[in-house]
Formats: sequence, C-alpha cells, structure tokens
Amino acid sequence: MTMPRTRQELERAAAGAEAWLNSLDPDTTPAEDASDLREIGLALGELVSRQCRLEEAVVAARNNGRSWSEIGLVLGVSKQAARERYARLINC
Repeated sequence: MTMPRTRQELERAAAGAEAWLNSLDPDTTPAEDASDLREIGLALGELVSRQCRLEEAVVAARNNGRSWSEIGLVLGVSKQAARERYARLINC
C-alpha cells in the first residue's frame, strides 16, 4: 500500500482512521494509550484540509492569469509537474 496522495485518497484514509479509532471498545480493547495513533489520524485530517487549501490557491492563481511556470516556481516543481498535478482542477 502506498501513501495517499490525492485529496480523495487522503480523505478516505482520514475517515478510515477516524472510524477505526472510534470503533475501539475500551471493554474489549487492551488498555493502552492510543494517543499516538490518534495524533496520526488528526495530522492526516489536517493534511487533507491543507491539500484542499493548496488546490484552491492554485485554481485561483490560474484564474488570475498566473502561468504554470510561476505556480511551479512557488511550489518548487517544474511547470510540467505543476500542470500535471493541478490542471484537472481548472474548469471543474
């Protein structure tokens, strides 16, 4: 299994982690501190939120006439990489 990369994959992973953690029954689950696992789930949820914000910012930049070269420069990737990753969001 690979790390989730798309927003949909991140959202599914975050929802799955939250559901699993919430399903743990203290009566049947050994008493151990799962705060480290919950922290991973929370961080994943934050990552989903940040990814949405980044996607919205890229769409806004394109709608404001910014080139893929400019966007790629800010992202630290080539214009081709920026376009490949975010072009599907434009005019959706």
